[in-house]
Amino acid sequence: MSDNNDNPYKPAKVWTNDKENGGKFANTNRPTAGARHEQTLPVGDAPLQLYSLNTPNGVKVNILLEELRELGVKGAEYDAYKIDISENDQFGSGFVDINPNSKIPALVDYSAVEDDEPIHIFESGAILLYLAEKFGKFVPLEQGRARTECLSWVMWQMGSAPYVGGGFGHFYSYAPEPMEYPINRFTMETKRQLDVLDIHLQDRDYMCGNDEQSYNIADMIIWAWYGQLVLGDLYEGSAEFLQVDSYQHLQRWARTIAQRPAVKRAVDLPLQSIHS
Repeated sequence: MSDNNDNPYKPAKVWTNDKENGGKFANTNRPTAGARHEQTLPVGDAPLQLYSLNTPNGVKVNILLEELRELGVKGAEYDAYKIDISENDQFGSGFVDINPNSKIPALVDYSAVEDDEPIHIFESGAILLYLAEKFGKFVPLEQGRARTECLSWVMWQMGSAPYVGGGFGHFYSYAPEPMEYPINRFTMETKRQLDVLDIHLQDRDYMCGNDEQSYNIADMIIWAWYGQLVLGDLYEGSAEFLQVDSYQHLQRWARTIAQRPAVKRAVDLPLQSIHS
């Protein structure tokens, strides 16, 4: 792939994996799924077992679990284990059994057993919704405007953030060399998304309202990506590059969420090794 107009890249009729793709995570990338090695995952004593990493996608689940802990919710106790994606832990057989997509986070609920098997949950949005509904916290449970608004923003984040992480973040921070077109393309989309949030938060304290009861999984799932981004905690140098200070309402919301005790614990959550 090249930005050189004198020697432009032309796709072949059939793609083949015949070149090193470079970049920070080049050693993990393959066009195939499934386990690459045997690895039994440890299981602690708590009803919930989390296998994750403190990336934005992992932090989402950390926040909810710590908010439930803050409330003293019974049954929401958990053990947290580190899946080091730079070391290919996500391709171990035990992790793939939980998440066939080999992405963090993944959760096992040993307090909910069906057909002699505990419930496995993967995809951060699915985990947040599962836990929020299981414990009746941080999501409106009745059909209506409040639930619809919450779930709309949860789904917005799930569909939008790949442009930020896999698009902007990858080409800005992790690609083997700077490439103008993809950086410009994904910067434009990232800034458009930041503007969506800034406009929405102009007259709201939280994503779905103005009181503490309005704080819910929509705030958690969005803050892990966009809150950390505008606070300068993702992709070194990107805060200035994206001019994040110009999104004043989003900045105010991000700072408010960042001061919550559960969120402070969540971003640096201690994770146990899966390797004995």
